[in-house]
Amino acid sequence: MGLMSPAEPYYRPDLALVHHEGFGFHADRCAPGILAVLEPVRARGGLVLEIGCGSGRLTRHLLDAGHRVVATDASEAMLDLARRTAPDAVDIHRLTLPDDPVPAADAIVSVGHALSYLDDVPAVERALGALALALRPGGVLALDLCDLRWAEAHQDGRVVAQVSDNWAIISRAHVPDPDHYVREMTTFVRVGDGWRRDDERHVNVLLDTSRVPALLMAHGIDAVVGRSFGAESLPDGLFTVIGRRPAEG
Repeated sequence: MGLMSPAEPYYRPDLALVHHEGFGFHADRCAPGILAVLEPVRARGGLVLEIGCGSGRLTRHLLDAGHRVVATDASEAMLDLARRTAPDAVDIHRLTLPDDPVPAADAIVSVGHALSYLDDVPAVERALGALALALRPGGVLALDLCDLRWAEAHQDGRVVAQVSDNWAIISRAHVPDPDHYVREMTTFVRVGDGWRRDDERHVNVLLDTSRVPALLMAHGIDAVVGRSFGAESLPDGLFTVIGRRPAEG
Protein backbone atom coordinates (compact mmCIF):
# COMPACT_ATOMS: atom_id res chain seq x y z
CA MET A 1 0.00 0.00 0.00
CA GLY A 2 1.32 3.45 -0.68
CA LEU A 3 1.18 6.88 -2.22
CA MET A 4 3.92 6.82 -4.78
CA SER A 5 5.68 9.22 -7.07
CA PRO A 6 5.00 8.25 -10.72
CA ALA A 7 8.74 8.54 -11.41
CA GLU A 8 9.62 5.85 -8.88
CA PRO A 9 6.65 3.54 -8.23
CA TYR A 10 6.34 1.71 -4.95
CA TYR A 11 4.84 -1.76 -4.66
CA ARG A 12 5.37 -3.19 -8.10
CA PRO A 13 3.75 -6.60 -8.76
CA ASP A 14 6.26 -8.84 -6.94
CA LEU A 15 6.47 -6.78 -3.75
CA ALA A 16 2.70 -6.24 -3.83
CA LEU A 17 2.20 -10.02 -3.86
CA VAL A 18 4.70 -10.57 -1.04
CA HIS A 19 3.09 -7.83 1.04
CA HIS A 20 -0.39 -9.29 0.48
CA GLU A 21 0.56 -12.84 1.42
CA GLY A 22 3.11 -12.15 4.14
CA PHE A 23 2.35 -8.79 5.75
CA GLY A 24 -1.40 -8.27 5.74
CA PHE A 25 -1.54 -8.85 9.49
CA HIS A 26 -1.34 -5.11 10.21
CA ALA A 27 -4.68 -4.46 8.54
CA ASP A 28 -6.19 -7.51 10.26
CA ARG A 29 -5.01 -6.28 13.68
CA CYS A 30 -6.29 -2.74 13.14
CA ALA A 31 -9.67 -3.74 11.72
CA PRO A 32 -11.59 -4.32 15.00
CA GLY A 33 -10.63 -0.92 16.39
CA ILE A 34 -11.42 0.88 13.15
CA LEU A 35 -14.76 -0.88 12.82
CA ALA A 36 -15.70 0.25 16.33
CA VAL A 37 -14.73 3.86 15.56
CA LEU A 38 -16.71 3.74 12.31
CA GLU A 39 -19.85 2.15 13.75
CA PRO A 40 -21.90 5.41 13.65
CA VAL A 41 -21.01 5.78 9.97
CA ARG A 42 -22.09 2.22 9.21
CA ALA A 43 -25.35 2.69 11.13
CA ARG A 44 -26.38 5.60 8.90
CA GLY A 45 -25.16 3.98 5.67
CA GLY A 46 -22.35 6.45 5.11
CA LEU A 47 -19.62 6.09 2.52
CA VAL A 48 -16.09 5.07 3.59
CA LEU A 49 -13.09 6.24 1.56
CA GLU A 50 -9.96 4.15 2.05
CA ILE A 51 -6.59 5.72 1.26
CA GLY A 52 -3.71 3.37 0.47
CA CYS A 53 -5.95 0.29 0.45
CA GLY A 54 -3.09 -1.96 -0.66
CA SER A 55 -4.32 -5.42 -1.60
CA GLY A 56 -7.68 -4.86 0.09
CA ARG A 57 -7.25 -6.58 3.45
CA LEU A 58 -8.86 -3.78 5.47
CA THR A 59 -11.32 -3.19 2.63
CA ARG A 60 -12.54 -6.76 3.06
CA HIS A 61 -13.11 -6.24 6.80
CA LEU A 62 -15.05 -3.03 6.13
CA LEU A 63 -17.26 -4.66 3.51
CA ASP A 64 -17.94 -7.71 5.64
CA ALA A 65 -19.08 -5.37 8.44
CA GLY A 66 -21.64 -3.78 6.13
CA HIS A 67 -19.84 -0.62 5.01
CA ARG A 68 -20.00 0.95 1.57
CA VAL A 69 -16.37 1.46 0.54
CA VAL A 70 -14.44 3.31 -2.14
CA ALA A 71 -10.90 1.90 -2.00
CA THR A 72 -7.93 3.79 -3.47
CA ASP A 73 -4.19 3.32 -3.81
CA ALA A 74 -1.36 4.73 -5.91
CA SER A 75 0.03 1.30 -6.85
CA GLU A 76 -1.61 -0.34 -9.85
CA ALA A 77 -0.30 -3.73 -8.73
CA MET A 78 -1.95 -3.30 -5.33
CA LEU A 79 -5.19 -2.19 -6.97
CA ASP A 80 -5.20 -5.35 -9.10
CA LEU A 81 -5.00 -7.43 -5.92
CA ALA A 82 -7.64 -5.31 -4.18
CA ARG A 83 -10.09 -5.89 -7.02
CA ARG A 84 -9.77 -9.63 -6.39
CA THR A 85 -9.92 -9.32 -2.60
CA ALA A 86 -12.84 -6.87 -2.50
CA PRO A 87 -14.78 -7.08 -5.77
CA ASP A 88 -17.94 -5.85 -4.04
CA ALA A 89 -16.51 -2.44 -3.14
CA VAL A 90 -18.40 0.56 -4.50
CA ASP A 91 -15.29 1.48 -6.47
CA ILE A 92 -11.58 0.73 -6.53
CA HIS A 93 -9.36 3.22 -8.30
CA ARG A 94 -6.02 4.97 -8.33
CA LEU A 95 -5.54 8.06 -6.17
CA THR A 96 -2.18 9.72 -5.57
CA LEU A 97 -1.91 12.31 -2.83
CA PRO A 98 -1.36 15.14 -2.24
CA ASP A 99 -2.48 16.39 -5.68
CA ASP A 100 -5.33 14.15 -6.86
CA PRO A 101 -8.86 15.28 -5.96
CA VAL A 102 -10.23 13.48 -2.89
CA PRO A 103 -13.90 12.47 -3.17
CA ALA A 104 -16.25 13.47 -0.35
CA ALA A 105 -16.92 10.73 2.20
CA ASP A 106 -18.52 10.12 5.59
CA ALA A 107 -15.39 8.34 6.83
CA ILE A 108 -11.79 8.30 5.63
CA VAL A 109 -9.49 5.49 6.77
CA SER A 110 -5.91 4.47 6.08
CA VAL A 111 -3.61 1.90 7.69
CA GLY A 112 -0.04 0.98 6.85
CA HIS A 113 1.17 4.61 7.17
CA ALA A 114 0.31 5.37 3.54
CA LEU A 115 0.79 9.13 3.96
CA SER A 116 4.31 8.51 5.23
CA TYR A 117 5.25 7.46 1.68
CA LEU A 118 4.87 11.03 0.45
CA ASP A 119 7.93 13.11 -0.43
CA ASP A 120 8.27 15.34 2.62
CA VAL A 121 6.48 16.79 5.65
CA PRO A 122 4.79 19.61 3.66
CA ALA A 123 3.34 16.99 1.29
CA VAL A 124 1.99 15.00 4.26
CA GLU A 125 0.45 18.16 5.69
CA ARG A 126 -1.16 19.01 2.34
CA ALA A 127 -2.56 15.49 2.13
CA LEU A 128 -4.00 15.71 5.65
CA GLY A 129 -5.64 18.99 4.70
CA ALA A 130 -7.13 17.45 1.56
CA LEU A 131 -8.56 14.54 3.54
CA ALA A 132 -10.02 16.89 6.14
CA LEU A 133 -11.74 18.98 3.49
CA ALA A 134 -13.25 15.82 1.94
CA LEU A 135 -14.78 14.68 5.23
CA ARG A 136 -18.50 15.37 5.43
CA PRO A 137 -20.25 16.74 8.55
CA GLY A 138 -20.46 14.06 11.22
CA GLY A 139 -17.64 12.22 9.52
CA VAL A 140 -14.76 10.22 11.01
CA LEU A 141 -11.08 10.18 10.06
CA ALA A 142 -8.85 7.26 11.17
CA LEU A 143 -5.29 6.73 9.95
CA ASP A 144 -1.76 5.93 11.08
CA LEU A 145 1.49 7.83 10.56
CA CYS A 146 5.19 7.29 11.24
CA ASP A 147 6.29 9.63 14.01
CA LEU A 148 9.80 10.98 14.51
CA ARG A 149 10.14 8.33 17.22
CA TRP A 150 10.07 5.65 14.51
CA ALA A 151 13.74 6.39 13.82
CA GLU A 152 14.62 5.93 17.49
CA ALA A 153 12.75 2.63 17.72
CA HIS A 154 14.08 1.02 14.53
CA GLN A 155 17.80 0.56 14.55
CA ASP A 156 19.90 1.62 11.61
CA GLY A 157 21.14 -1.32 9.55
CA ARG A 158 18.43 -3.76 10.62
CA VAL A 159 18.05 -6.74 8.25
CA VAL A 160 14.87 -8.84 8.09
CA ALA A 161 14.28 -11.90 5.93
CA GLN A 162 11.14 -13.95 5.36
CA VAL A 163 10.68 -17.00 3.16
CA SER A 164 7.64 -18.91 1.91
CA ASP A 165 7.21 -21.68 -0.66
CA ASN A 166 6.69 -19.22 -3.53
CA TRP A 167 8.48 -16.04 -2.49
CA ALA A 168 11.19 -14.59 -0.28
CA ILE A 169 12.09 -11.08 0.84
CA ILE A 170 15.18 -9.50 2.35
CA SER A 171 14.76 -6.02 3.80
CA ARG A 172 17.58 -3.76 4.94
CA ALA A 173 16.68 -0.57 6.83
CA HIS A 174 18.57 2.57 7.68
CA VAL A 175 17.89 6.07 8.97
CA PRO A 176 19.82 8.62 6.87
CA ASP A 177 18.49 11.52 8.95
CA PRO A 178 15.93 12.06 11.74
CA ASP A 179 13.15 12.78 9.22
CA HIS A 180 13.43 9.70 7.00
CA TYR A 181 13.39 5.92 7.24
CA VAL A 182 14.65 3.93 4.25
CA ARG A 183 14.10 0.27 3.40
CA GLU A 184 16.01 -1.50 0.64
CA MET A 185 14.00 -4.58 -0.30
CA THR A 186 14.86 -7.51 -2.55
CA THR A 187 12.10 -9.92 -3.47
CA PHE A 188 12.31 -13.35 -5.08
CA VAL A 189 9.12 -14.78 -6.60
CA ARG A 190 8.90 -18.31 -7.98
CA VAL A 191 8.30 -18.41 -11.72
CA GLY A 192 8.09 -21.94 -13.12
CA ASP A 193 11.28 -23.72 -12.13
CA GLY A 194 13.16 -20.53 -11.31
CA TRP A 195 12.99 -17.33 -9.35
CA ARG A 196 12.48 -13.74 -10.45
CA ARG A 197 14.28 -11.01 -8.51
CA ASP A 198 13.18 -7.41 -8.06
CA ASP A 199 14.50 -4.56 -5.92
CA GLU A 200 12.61 -1.65 -4.41
CA ARG A 201 13.76 1.26 -2.27
CA HIS A 202 11.10 2.80 -0.03
CA VAL A 203 11.53 6.12 1.77
CA ASN A 204 9.15 7.02 4.59
CA VAL A 205 8.97 10.59 5.85
CA LEU A 206 8.77 10.95 9.63
CA LEU A 207 6.96 13.83 11.32
CA ASP A 208 6.04 15.16 14.71
CA THR A 209 2.53 13.73 15.04
CA SER A 210 1.77 15.97 18.03
CA ARG A 211 1.33 18.78 15.47
CA VAL A 212 -1.38 16.96 13.54
CA PRO A 213 -4.40 17.85 15.74
CA ALA A 214 -3.75 21.59 15.31
CA LEU A 215 -3.34 21.14 11.56
CA LEU A 216 -6.64 19.28 11.32
CA MET A 217 -8.42 21.71 13.64
CA ALA A 218 -7.64 24.44 11.11
CA HIS A 219 -9.92 22.49 8.77
CA GLY A 220 -12.65 21.92 11.34
CA ILE A 221 -11.58 18.42 12.44
CA ASP A 222 -11.26 17.63 16.16
CA ALA A 223 -8.51 14.98 16.32
CA VAL A 224 -6.43 13.07 18.84
CA VAL A 225 -3.17 11.19 18.39
CA GLY A 226 -2.88 7.79 20.05
CA ARG A 227 -1.07 4.46 20.14
CA SER A 228 -3.84 2.29 18.69
CA PHE A 229 -7.25 2.28 17.03
CA GLY A 230 -8.55 -0.13 19.68
CA ALA A 231 -6.95 -2.99 21.58
CA GLU A 232 -4.22 -3.82 19.06
CA SER A 233 -0.52 -3.11 19.62
CA LEU A 234 1.25 -1.05 16.97
CA PRO A 235 5.00 -0.97 16.28
CA ASP A 236 6.98 1.60 18.25
CA GLY A 237 6.89 4.94 16.49
CA LEU A 238 3.64 4.29 14.61
CA PHE A 239 0.82 6.52 15.86
CA THR A 240 -2.88 6.72 15.11
CA VAL A 241 -4.88 9.82 14.32
CA ILE A 242 -8.63 9.71 14.95
CA GLY A 243 -10.63 12.81 14.08
CA ARG A 244 -14.25 13.88 13.72
CA ARG A 245 -16.00 16.70 11.93
CA PRO A 246 -18.98 17.95 13.96
CA ALA A 247 -22.41 17.25 12.53
CA GLU A 248 -24.31 20.19 11.10
CA GLY A 249 -26.95 21.78 13.30
